[in-house]
Amino acid sequence: MSKKNKNNKVEEPQMEETSTATAETEQDQHVETKSAEEQLQDQLAAEKDKFMRLFAEFENYKKRTTKERIDLFKTASQDVMVSMLPVLDDFERALMHIEEDKEAEQLRKGVLLIYNKLVNTLEQKGLSKIEVKQGDVFNADDHEAVTQIPAPSDDLKGKIIDIVERGYKLGDKVIRFPKVVIGQ
Repeated sequence: MSKKNKNNKVEEPQMEETSTATAETEQDQHVETKSAEEQLQDQLAAEKDKFMRLFAEFENYKKRTTKERIDLFKTASQDVMVSMLPVLDDFERALMHIEEDKEAEQLRKGVLLIYNKLVNTLEQKGLSKIEVKQGDVFNADDHEAVTQIPAPSDDLKGKIIDIVERGYKLGDKVIRFPKVVIGQ
């Protein structure tokens, strides 16, 4: 159905041009619609990522503050405990001297009762003794050397000869290192 015009050129019918133009317009609209959907999906993915990062950051914040709060509660009583240690030392010295006096048996029982009650109360709050014995190897990280004396025997060189003051821990933290005398 082509027609020849004056220049002997074949003309295509108008209908095909119109349908081709319409098809191209629909494709352009479909591409624009699809790109708008893709844009929305990209925005959604970006917002999801932003939300997940914010959520993870908040969870880390909660864990960190919880840990800090627990650490604070563990060591909040540290000042009180440190100030109570000389009292414990005095009780231990009193008990050693009272044991030598056989006439003060009732006094010894009373002092021992008060001492045990004080120790139990402080242990419930997290205080524990650092166990050190005579003959243990001296370690500068775990002990505080007060003085050195000549070792009574060769096997006691570099080892603990006497304990001057007990050491204590509050939870896992050392609040007072044991003071010891070591052999030279």
